[in-house]
Amino acid sequence: MVTDILTTKEAATYCRLGKPTLERFRITGGGPAYLKLGGAVRYRRSDLDAWLAARLTRSTSEVLR
Repeated sequence: MVTDILTTKEAATYCRLGKPTLERFRITGGGPAYLKLGGAVRYRRSDLDAWLAARLTRSTSEVLR
Protein backbone atom coordinates (compact mmCIF):
# COMPACT_ATOMS: atom_id res chain seq x y z
CA MET A 1 0.00 0.00 0.00
CA VAL A 2 1.33 3.44 -0.90
CA THR A 3 0.86 4.83 2.63
CA ASP A 4 3.30 2.17 3.87
CA ILE A 5 6.12 3.76 1.83
CA LEU A 6 7.53 6.83 3.58
CA THR A 7 9.93 9.61 2.66
CA THR A 8 12.93 10.24 4.91
CA LYS A 9 11.09 13.11 6.59
CA GLU A 10 7.99 10.98 7.17
CA ALA A 11 10.09 8.06 8.44
CA ALA A 12 11.96 10.35 10.84
CA THR A 13 8.67 11.68 12.19
CA TYR A 14 7.32 8.13 12.52
CA CYS A 15 10.41 7.08 14.53
CA ARG A 16 10.54 10.36 16.42
CA LEU A 17 14.02 11.06 15.10
CA GLY A 18 15.51 13.96 13.21
CA LYS A 19 15.79 13.68 9.44
CA PRO A 20 19.59 14.19 9.67
CA THR A 21 19.78 11.19 12.01
CA LEU A 22 18.26 8.85 9.42
CA GLU A 23 20.47 10.37 6.74
CA ARG A 24 23.54 9.72 8.91
CA PHE A 25 22.41 6.12 9.54
CA ARG A 26 22.32 5.56 5.76
CA ILE A 27 25.99 6.55 5.59
CA THR A 28 27.28 4.91 8.76
CA GLY A 29 24.96 1.89 8.93
CA GLY A 30 22.91 0.70 11.86
CA GLY A 31 19.73 2.34 10.68
CA PRO A 32 16.58 0.84 9.25
CA ALA A 33 16.52 -0.79 5.84
CA TYR A 34 15.54 1.56 3.03
CA LEU A 35 14.69 1.53 -0.65
CA LYS A 36 16.32 3.43 -3.49
CA LEU A 37 13.71 4.15 -6.13
CA GLY A 38 15.51 5.99 -8.87
CA GLY A 39 17.21 8.77 -6.91
CA ALA A 40 14.62 8.76 -4.13
CA VAL A 41 15.12 7.14 -0.72
CA ARG A 42 12.03 5.54 0.78
CA TYR A 43 11.32 3.51 3.90
CA ARG A 44 8.76 0.76 4.38
CA ARG A 45 6.76 1.13 7.57
CA SER A 46 7.27 -2.60 8.30
CA ASP A 47 11.07 -2.15 8.14
CA LEU A 48 10.88 0.79 10.53
CA ASP A 49 8.76 -1.25 12.94
CA ALA A 50 11.23 -4.15 12.81
CA TRP A 51 14.19 -1.82 13.36
CA LEU A 52 12.49 -0.18 16.34
CA ALA A 53 11.53 -3.55 17.84
CA ALA A 54 15.14 -4.76 17.53
CA ARG A 55 16.22 -1.86 19.75
CA LEU A 56 13.85 -2.70 22.59
CA THR A 57 15.76 -3.03 25.87
CA ARG A 58 14.74 -3.86 29.42
CA SER A 59 17.69 -2.44 31.34
CA THR A 60 20.22 0.35 31.02
CA SER A 61 22.93 -2.25 31.59
CA GLU A 62 22.18 -4.02 28.30
CA VAL A 63 24.74 -3.56 25.56
CA LEU A 64 23.93 -0.73 23.15
CA ARG A 65 23.58 -1.69 19.48
